[in-house]
Amino acid sequence: MHRFDKLSSFKDYIPLIRENSHGKNIGLLVDGPNMLRKEFDCNLDTVRSLIAEHGNIKVGKVFLNQYASDKLIEAVVNQGFSPMIVAGETDVQMAVEAFELIHNPNIDVIALMTRDIDFFPLINVAKEHGKKTIVIGAEPGFSVALKNCADSTITLKTHQPPSSA
Repeated sequence: MHRFDKLSSFKDYIPLIRENSHGKNIGLLVDGPNMLRKEFDCNLDTVRSLIAEHGNIKVGKVFLNQYASDKLIEAVVNQGFSPMIVAGETDVQMAVEAFELIHNPNIDVIALMTRDIDFFPLINVAKEHGKKTIVIGAEPGFSVALKNCADSTITLKTHQPPSSA
């Protein structure tokens, strides 16, 4: 009996599944040129915290174009995300990566951080394949159709400059 007492007390120290995660594995893809702009002041750490309410991020990639500064790339890495530098249009590469996540049996939730309507069909394909979907965006320009097709939507508050009267 003594061995079982140790085992039952030991299991209290093992974080098997975070209580708020529901055990879901999330693939988060960030449309860098669309979302990581000064006017939005998006903090990837805040995004990580918001997504943690839905599950555990297993894949976190930020798509950047070839004009991304070294400082931005370093900030992405420091926040624990993988920077994906793309020559040309980032949307195509992000869509390809998302399609791979849709077919990955270890990923339960597809989360896209974008405002772009171009990802609307991708969200629908993810849902057809049984994946939960989350879209994270900001105003202005957050596609209404994109918001309405996802299972969950997170709209980030942006820093608005004070209006001059």
